[in-house]
Amino acid sequence: MIDTNHELPMSKQAKILRMARSTAYYKPVPVSESDLALMAAMDRIHLDRPYAGSRMMRDLLLRSGFAGVGRRKVITLMRKMGIQAIYRKPNTSKRHPGHKIYPYLLRTLPIVRPNQVWALDITYLPMRRGFLYLCAVIDWFSRKVLSWRLSNTMHADFCVEAVQEAIIKYGKPEIVNTDQGSQFTSLEFTEMLKGHEIQISMDGKGCWRDNVVIERFWRTVKYEEVYLRAYETTSEARKHLRDYIAFYNTGRGHQALEYKTPDEVYFVNQVAALAA
Repeated sequence: MIDTNHELPMSKQAKILRMARSTAYYKPVPVSESDLALMAAMDRIHLDRPYAGSRMMRDLLLRSGFAGVGRRKVITLMRKMGIQAIYRKPNTSKRHPGHKIYPYLLRTLPIVRPNQVWALDITYLPMRRGFLYLCAVIDWFSRKVLSWRLSNTMHADFCVEAVQEAIIKYGKPEIVNTDQGSQFTSLEFTEMLKGHEIQISMDGKGCWRDNVVIERFWRTVKYEEVYLRAYETTSEARKHLRDYIAFYNTGRGHQALEYKTPDEVYFVNQVAALAA
C-alpha cells in the first residue's frame, strides 16, 4: 500500500490511507531463537494438556527447564500462536459488532454420510527458524482431509481459499463447523458460506469436544509428521505435509473407521449416496 518510491512523501501517503506514520515506517522484527524454542515447547504442552492456562503453562515450562519465564511472556506468546486454555467458561468477551456468532448445530445431529458436515480449524506449526499456520478442511464422517492451506498470518483469506478448493473438488457440504475465531466469524468467511447455501455451526466457547475430529487430526499430524522434522522453509513444509496428508487419506487406517482409510470410507459412501 505504501510505495517508498512514489513522488508523494510517505507521510502524505499514510494520511491518505488514514494510517499512522509509525505503521508506515515499521519494519517487522523476526522472532528470536529463544522465543521460537519456547513456542515449540508450548505447542507440545497445549496439545497434551489443552486445559493449561497461562499460569499452568508457565509452571510446566519452568519445570521443563525454561528458567525465568514469566506469565506475561506466556500470555503474549499464546496470543501470537492463537492458543488458549480449553474449558467451559462464561461467554463474557466482547466481540466485533460486525461478527455474528452462530449456534452449534451438531449436538444431537447423527452424522451418517460424507459431505454432511465439514470441520475447519487453524493450528500453529513450529519451524526451525519461524512458524506457520495450517488450516485444514476435514469431512467429519470419513475423517478425510479435503483441502488445506499454509500461511504466515491468521487472516481469513487462506481459510476461505481452503473451503473453496474443497467445494470445487468434492461439492458443497450441508454444514461447516468451526470455532469462534475471528477468521471464521469474519464477514469474508461467513458470506462465502452463505453464498454456497451452507449452514454455519460454531463450537461453544472453550469447548474443544465440539470440533473433536479436527482436534484429533492436529495431534496426529504433529506427532507423526511435524515434530519429527524441523522445516527450514515454507516450501519444504508444504512438500512434507502434502506427502503426509496423502498418506493419511489413502494409507493410514483409523480405529474409528474400523481400520479403513478416510478415502475408502469417503468414496464408498459417496458412491452409495449418489446411487440411492
